[in-house]
Amino acid sequence: MSENNNQTTTRSNSGVSTIGQIVGRFIAAAIILAITAFFTPGFQINNFWALAIAAVVLTVIDYLIVRFTGLHASPFGKGFVGFVLSVVVLYVTQYFVAGYSISWMAAIIGAIIYGIIDYFIPGEQQM
Repeated sequence: MSENNNQTTTRSNSGVSTIGQIVGRFIAAAIILAITAFFTPGFQINNFWALAIAAVVLTVIDYLIVRFTGLHASPFGKGFVGFVLSVVVLYVTQYFVAGYSISWMAAIIGAIIYGIIDYFIPGEQQM
């Protein structure tokens, strides 16, 4: 019975850990995205809700890319491929979020800025 109880506790802690990772990644993505939009000409996020939804969309797209390809959409995570993925993810997000607009050139500059800021944010941010 004790062994069965330990397995249940381990599973529930794992579920809480996963939720914590998702929430942490969302908050980090929102902060990094806001800073990136502020410093990138041609990149505009109109309000807090657009920022929150964009952070969710970026997190989901990044998760799906990692899940299906094993590559992280991070400019410094996987070299040139990670950089290109980051540019595409930043650009494509505008089609899912009202109040979020970005040009291709701004996506390139934004990916560089996003990568630099993401590099300095402490903690493990991968899912």
